[in-house]
Amino acid sequence: MKSLAKMSTRVLFVAEKNDVAKSIANILSRGNASRKEGRSKFNKIYEFEGDVLGMRSSIASTSVSGHMKTIDFGPEYQNWESISTIELFNAPIKSFVIETMKNIEQTLGDWAVRCNTLIVWTDCDREGEKIGSEIAETCLRYNRKMDIYRARFSEVTPFAIRNALNNLTRLDQNVISAVECRSELDLRIGAAFTRLQTIYLNKRFGEMLMKWTGDSRSIISYGSCQFPTLGFVVDRYLMVKNFIPENFWKLRAFHLKNGVKTEFNWERGRLFYKPVVESYLVMCQDTISNAKIVSVDKNPKSKFRPIAMDTICLEKLSVRFLKMSAKQAMDLAEKLYSKGFISYPRTETNIFPKNLDLNALINKQKDGTLWGQFAQEILNNGGPNPRNGKKTDEAHPPIHPLALVTKEQLQNNDMFRLYELIVRHFLACCSRDAKGKETTVLMSIGEEMFKASGLQIEDRGFLEIYPYDKWSDKILPEYIVNEKVSENLEVDIHEGMTTAPPLLNEADLISLMDKYGIGTDATHAEHIETIQKRKYCSLNNDRRFVPSSLGLALVESYNNLGYQLSKPDLRSDLEKGLEAICKGEKTKNDVLLNQIYNYKNIFQTVENQINTFGDFFEDQVKNNNIPLNSIENNSSAYNRNRNVSADSTAGRRARGGKSRGNSNSTRPPAPTSKSVDSSSTTTSGTSNNQNLCEDVKCLCNKPSIILTCKHTIASYIFLALEGIAGNNSTTLLEVTDNDDNVNEKDRSIFLMDDKNSFADIIKDIGKHICKSEDHAENHDY
Repeated sequence: MKSLAKMSTRVLFVAEKNDVAKSIANILSRGNASRKEGRSKFNKIYEFEGDVLGMRSSIASTSVSGHMKTIDFGPEYQNWESISTIELFNAPIKSFVIETMKNIEQTLGDWAVRCNTLIVWTDCDREGEKIGSEIAETCLRYNRKMDIYRARFSEVTPFAIRNALNNLTRLDQNVISAVECRSELDLRIGAAFTRLQTIYLNKRFGEMLMKWTGDSRSIISYGSCQFPTLGFVVDRYLMVKNFIPENFWKLRAFHLKNGVKTEFNWERGRLFYKPVVESYLVMCQDTISNAKIVSVDKNPKSKFRPIAMDTICLEKLSVRFLKMSAKQAMDLAEKLYSKGFISYPRTETNIFPKNLDLNALINKQKDGTLWGQFAQEILNNGGPNPRNGKKTDEAHPPIHPLALVTKEQLQNNDMFRLYELIVRHFLACCSRDAKGKETTVLMSIGEEMFKASGLQIEDRGFLEIYPYDKWSDKILPEYIVNEKVSENLEVDIHEGMTTAPPLLNEADLISLMDKYGIGTDATHAEHIETIQKRKYCSLNNDRRFVPSSLGLALVESYNNLGYQLSKPDLRSDLEKGLEAICKGEKTKNDVLLNQIYNYKNIFQTVENQINTFGDFFEDQVKNNNIPLNSIENNSSAYNRNRNVSADSTAGRRARGGKSRGNSNSTRPPAPTSKSVDSSSTTTSGTSNNQNLCEDVKCLCNKPSIILTCKHTIASYIFLALEGIAGNNSTTLLEVTDNDDNVNEKDRSIFLMDDKNSFADIIKDIGKHICKSEDHAENHDY
């Protein structure tokens, strides 16, 4: 850009990694750069000649290895027990070069005095901007007249590197301030709570902690990101632990036609009270001769190709299909990026920019052994048509391949598997949706409706190249409207059991962190690794997270004090503040003061109630003893009652919680009425606490036909069901007072001669029609 142009003779390039510094030099020198050793054996110097800012220049390209500097409290605050811990919220902080980075610092100094221009080539994200500022500060200490520029790029390709060099900018101070704010808060908050809980818990439970951690002086660390991450694990574990499985029943219809047996699903879904389902079964069996097809709908059906890949998507797919940890996947992706094989892997963008030449990228893949033919088909059929999402960080494009690479070139099977995932996802995204025809058949048996769905795939589209998604044919026989289907038709009752939701796997955990703003796409994997290193949780044999006794006790003890530090709200609020700093809407000081005020108040409360914290911690350990070895070796204990029924995947938090399953589900009542001798009952058996008589009202004097109601003064017992079975016998409904002390003589017998009315009442079970809203929350159904 002309406004930045000036005379330049000696220029220093500094990248974030040695591989990137080397690649930049090779691209701009066309392979003619010479290598020199630096003071750090891992960070070389590559010299070449080139044009920079309109001048022919001598260029030295070198690198750092991540952050050069860190922050900490002074030596007077290093003795944990000699100062009041609360002072850490306001104690002075110093910034200094990390000991292992001093050789790199010296290399930068050596070259800064020789050059008059510095160009920062660090990764284009928040941390990269902060690392760039550390590089600039170091060079300016040796050469105050140095001019500082920033190169912005998303991939290490000739076009991207030359484009960045021709469009240099400056470092973004807002972004740098946001990282400094986050670093300072992480230090102050983390140090204060870590010291508080470490000192107290070691004094009171030192021997127990040593058994858990293997350390005689266990550090019980706290972090404002790691704790909410742990909180997600604990919440799901407790949901599974407290889950109470319940039986459910539903009707199924099977029809055999042309040698194909088709299952029709009951429109009412599943019910939690067997006698009611048995009643419906009787009605269906008595009207099965009238069974017919009510409707046949045939509609086009599409399965959408995947959205362009961002970091969250890459991590989740790697966890689910490659069985890698998110940390492992990102480490491998960084290596692929540094070698110029893929674009920058840390991106929040899932929209391809219009100026990105997708044709050229796909053209590079057409010679691939595994996917070359599919790439050629995309080019032959009108070119790429990517399915974009809605997110962009205005910095990097979605993750995509930059070159065709073979397994032999990479010499690393896991790296190739990750590269293959990225290529296949990219090609699938740029291709076409899968197409098919869905047939939905609705059948009536009496007044009950049953539905069957079939699918015929006509064009597999992206599925030809994308093994990470499934879509299967399900062929139905040909049916026509009003077709009689009573022959070869069976109806039965299927029994299942609700199951707890599964424990979280890493993909689930990343989704929750992303949803609630815990960390960033660049730090999710790091936080997940941290809570495992701290032995707050671990993976079982199914690669699902289970909290340790230590992790569970910590979370529950803080919750008991009323401060749910394991919830995402506090950290999510901080992330919003950091974003506001980046946009210039808030200052670093604004966010610092607000966050320190909030956490300091919480800290004071915890410190004042530390013995209460400890007592509850002890109780939790006694009541929830989860040895670490059992976490890793015994997953069945945390997935009990699973696979009872293929369709029973939804469960409840505990009895009384809302069902997470089919919206048509009806909760069973708690049995309360007296049982009846089996000799006096028929198909329905005994029913409990059910008000089926329209003469019976709630105490609010409103008519009520509901599954169960605390305000209802009567309960029913079926004595016979012949009345709705189609014959002329009379159905008896016995209504008794709910009071267990009622005298036998107070019972009344109602004659239900209108069998249609009675059948209608049966159909309405579970439908609460009491009009009174003031006590609706007390109706338990």
